[in-house]
Amino acid sequence: MAKSEVISHTSGRITYKELKQIIKLGLVQGNLIPSFAGAWLAIVMSHHAFLASIPQIIIMMLGSTLVMGGACALNNYYDQDIDQVMPSKQNRPTVNDRISNRQLLLLSFGMMIVGEILLFMINMPAGVIGLTGIVGYVSFYSIWSKRHTTWNTVIGSFPGAVPPLIGWVAINGELSLMAWALFLVVFCWQPIHFYALAIKRKDEYAMAQVPMLPSVKGFKRTRLGMFLWLVLLLPLPFLMHELGSVFIVLASLLNIGWILLGLTSFKTSTNQTKWATKMFIYSLNYLVLFFALVVVISLIKMI
Repeated sequence: MAKSEVISHTSGRITYKELKQIIKLGLVQGNLIPSFAGAWLAIVMSHHAFLASIPQIIIMMLGSTLVMGGACALNNYYDQDIDQVMPSKQNRPTVNDRISNRQLLLLSFGMMIVGEILLFMINMPAGVIGLTGIVGYVSFYSIWSKRHTTWNTVIGSFPGAVPPLIGWVAINGELSLMAWALFLVVFCWQPIHFYALAIKRKDEYAMAQVPMLPSVKGFKRTRLGMFLWLVLLLPLPFLMHELGSVFIVLASLLNIGWILLGLTSFKTSTNQTKWATKMFIYSLNYLVLFFALVVVISLIKMI
C-alpha cells in the first residue's frame, strides 16, 4: 500500500506522544535550560528587575521552543530515509506512516515562523540568532554535514549552542563575554554527549551509511575526540569569574568528575557500550547541574 493511502486513514490522529517524537521534545527541553540560564544571568548582570522581565522570558521560552521544535520536525522530514533503516527509529511517526509529509512540513514551518515572530517581537538580535540557529541546524547539519563528514557532530554543535545567546539578548539586547562563555559550554558539551550516544548506536549508523565518528573511525578515535572536548570545558568556568570562586570551584569539580569517568574507559575490562551509557547519563546531569549552578550562584550574589 502506498504511503499516501495509509496517511488517509491516519492523518489528523497524531497523539501527544507522537508529537513529542516529531519535535524531539526531550532535546528541546534540554536546550531550554541554558536558554533560561542565559536570560536569568543577563537579568542579574545587567541589574534588570526580574518581575518586569517575566514577559520577555515567557515569550523567549515559547519562541525558542517553537523554533527548536520546528527545526527538529524538519530534520525528521529530511531524515526519513535514514530513520527507515535504523532499528531505534522505527516508532517515529515519520517512519510508520502516522503523519504525511504535507502535515509534517506545515507543522515544521508553522512552528518556526510563529517562533521567529515571537523572538523578533522581543528584539532584533533574538530573532536573528534564532534564525541563524534554524539555518545552521537544518542546512549545515541536517542536509549537508550529517551525511558527508565525520565532523557532523561538531558542525551541529554550533546551532545547538545558540539557546543561551537567545536568552541573554532577549534581556540585554547585546552579547557579552559571559554570554559567549555560556555558548562555549553548550558547544563543547554537545560532541561529548552525542559521541556517547553514537557509540551506543554505531552499528545502526553504519547500516544507514551515516558517517558518525564511532562508525567510521572507531572507538579509540572517538574517545580521543571526547577527551579533547572534556579538556576544552576545563577553562570555561574561569571565563565566568564574575560569578565568584565558589562557582568556579564547583563547576570545575563537575568537569574533573567527567574526566575521571572518561578515564575508566582505559581499563582492559571496559565494556564500550556501558561506558558510553555512563558518559551519556553524566552529560545529561552535567547540563542540568552546571546551569543550575549558574542560576543559584547568581541568585545568591543578587541577594
